[in-house]
Amino acid sequence: MKPFNLLILCLLIHFFPLFAHAQNASKTNAASIKLKLSKLDRLGSVLYFAAHPDDENTSLIAWLANEKLYRTAYLALTRGDGGQNLIGTEQAEELGLIRTQELLAARKDDGGEQFFSTANDFGFSKTFDETFKIWDKEKILANAVWVIRNFQPDVIITRFPGDPRAGHGHHQASSLIAQEAFKAAADPNRFPEQLRYVKPWQAKRILWNTFNFGSANTIRKDQFHVDISQYNPLLGRTYNELAAISRTNHKSQGFGSSPKRGETYEYFETLGGTAPKSSLMDGVNTSWTRIPHAEKVQQLIHQINTDFEITHPERSVPSLVNLLTEIEKLGDAYWPKQKAKEVKELLLACAGIWIASDATLPKYALGESITVTTQVAVQLPGVPIQLSALTVNGEKNSLRSPITLSNGHVEQVQSTFVAKQLTQPYWLKKPHGLGSFTVDDQQLIGLPEAPDLPQVTVSFYIAGKNIDYQIPIQYRYTDPVRGEVKNPVVIAPALTVNLQQKAFIFNGNTPKQLELLFASNAEQVHAKVRPLLPKGWRAEPNQFEVKLAHRNDEMSKVLTIYPGEQAGNQDSLRFEITYADQKQETAYALHEIRHEHIPQITWFPLAAAKLSKIETATSAKRIGYLAGAGDLVAQSLRELGLTVDNLTENDIIHRDLSVYDAIITGIRIYNVNERMRFIQPKLWAYVENGGTLVEQYNVSNGLKVSQIGPYPFTLSRDRVTNEDAPVVFKDSKNQVLNYPNKITEADFEGWIQERGLYFTSDADPRYQQPLQMNDANEDPSTGSLLVAKYGKGKYVYTSLAFFRELPAGVPGAYRLFVNLLAKEQ
Repeated sequence: MKPFNLLILCLLIHFFPLFAHAQNASKTNAASIKLKLSKLDRLGSVLYFAAHPDDENTSLIAWLANEKLYRTAYLALTRGDGGQNLIGTEQAEELGLIRTQELLAARKDDGGEQFFSTANDFGFSKTFDETFKIWDKEKILANAVWVIRNFQPDVIITRFPGDPRAGHGHHQASSLIAQEAFKAAADPNRFPEQLRYVKPWQAKRILWNTFNFGSANTIRKDQFHVDISQYNPLLGRTYNELAAISRTNHKSQGFGSSPKRGETYEYFETLGGTAPKSSLMDGVNTSWTRIPHAEKVQQLIHQINTDFEITHPERSVPSLVNLLTEIEKLGDAYWPKQKAKEVKELLLACAGIWIASDATLPKYALGESITVTTQVAVQLPGVPIQLSALTVNGEKNSLRSPITLSNGHVEQVQSTFVAKQLTQPYWLKKPHGLGSFTVDDQQLIGLPEAPDLPQVTVSFYIAGKNIDYQIPIQYRYTDPVRGEVKNPVVIAPALTVNLQQKAFIFNGNTPKQLELLFASNAEQVHAKVRPLLPKGWRAEPNQFEVKLAHRNDEMSKVLTIYPGEQAGNQDSLRFEITYADQKQETAYALHEIRHEHIPQITWFPLAAAKLSKIETATSAKRIGYLAGAGDLVAQSLRELGLTVDNLTENDIIHRDLSVYDAIITGIRIYNVNERMRFIQPKLWAYVENGGTLVEQYNVSNGLKVSQIGPYPFTLSRDRVTNEDAPVVFKDSKNQVLNYPNKITEADFEGWIQERGLYFTSDADPRYQQPLQMNDANEDPSTGSLLVAKYGKGKYVYTSLAFFRELPAGVPGAYRLFVNLLAKEQ
């Protein structure tokens, strides 16, 4: 094979992995096999294009993939890192990790595939101009061109238009990038560095999938439209039903969906290329006649579909092997490579081949030798099948000789390999800025996950033909409730250092004790760990000796930090590890994210924390916190030395609340707590009797009560997305701006992501509204903060993004929040 063609072949296998990392892994029931056999004869592809996880039209993706049988994928420019989280307290990168897995689960259900760019979801933006300033348009455009040149879609479909009708600035930007990438992907002068690996590609057309939801109706009767309401008897569902299952995977966003039935049309507006007249694929040859010399392949596929016996899929195995041989004769062009992959997956399903590769432990350390047990069974042989070779992570063949597989018998092979790299998400290996992740390897761009996670290559002789499959190495265990649970095997640093949180708050020059948790991920660890501090800061002790004798041993130590005199907002704490063999490395933490609807996620952020020095007085000392959708505000307030008790409904209804100087409700509590109509009267009574109640933001959709505050106000969708937007003090003498801390413009410096969201409007005149702010070219809003006297106490409603600012250690946000907690003077 010529060197260039070999490079292309390696890239295609790398970019579109065969089995281990396929998002819509083979299903082995006969109906699914029949659907995939039919798909062999369809050579058309569609790329759906939008900004975030959950932006995609899952009904249309399900229809394209399962009714029209096109190769269908969704390119989400971001991983949703800047969104909100209804199932936990994870934010930023960790929320992006969750939403990545939710999208992969969605694609398994609707039959699509999933790609991403390196764009970071930095939070809500109002215009594409603002988005492009932060993302670096040219970089993200290059990512999109790369995905198009690899995926080679015949048709590109955007979810949004490139104008204000799209709402979110990311939505607008995604459409504009798609439209420009549609042209740029075909231009060899655009991003020519990519042409080492790929060729220019011109899609036939780019369409906007118009919509009618909320108050936005962009559908017109004269637009091209298709009926997607068909019922698929092989799947036992309509495509809207399938879409509801797919969309319900987005649990972090509260997108549980009920299936819809009945007539459904999707509408399209042409943005580039020729407009469709009778089909989305007008002018596109979707048969094998688009490939030269493929007549025999087409005949074989027709015969296989005609002869397929639903109760005996194994009888199709010899014909599928012949088909694979004929497809491979067509070379390594795009469609022969793609269809060869599909045939290989069908061979597994038709022969009933089951493969599993399991590690003994869930986690290992770098440099350790890992034992892997691979089990193989053939349950519907049909033809002679041999296990011919087995390699782990490219290391030597674990078989002395081929093994003939007998019907129903499980063969078991043990192998070993040395752990050489962390199982770290590839886009998080390097520090990144606000706009995008840093990924140096061109061939990784677009992939949902790292392609080089630990895996086994299993080689079979099937009807005399050698066929390879890549299988991920997993750790499996049986949970008494969930049954069998499978998680990716983890390769970790030998020693990890976990801190309690991302930011530590120092009030003046008072030192603070931090608890560090050292954990061994190897059999034995002996190391010295040294804290690295900014100039002027000091730590006692200045070094720890860590000796852990066994895997998973832990040791906690207390570090006392003395703040510097001239502390800044960007000061940070890190650690350096020196092992007994004098090897030095930067210390990493180990974070595990566990939610039952996705595989366990383990990643290794730097063992680091922001150090924030503030000067704040406090008046409220004991706080009650009633959790909402999940945030880290209570934990953050404890950093100031406040006593914060987590409250339950039972506490609110039956306890004496007068012991609390203030009570806080968590974000979106009125959206997620069905019991608020019973809890609210108790909270209002607490305020009437002299307490202070601080309620954080909610959204108007799905409120559990009709009125949130003691006096009326409305929740809007208004927000201030510029975290540096000027703040005007409309009532400079208001207590919340003066006691116990004098709030100044400096207290609004260093905020992250946004000022606030879902501001109030139409507030009753009994509310004080001391703050005014707005994004550029927008009307000023006073809806970020409402304060009212109610009975003997004080009621506060705030849409300011304290749930982001406090965990990030923003000094001014702490000073203002402390003021909100103070009793009415």
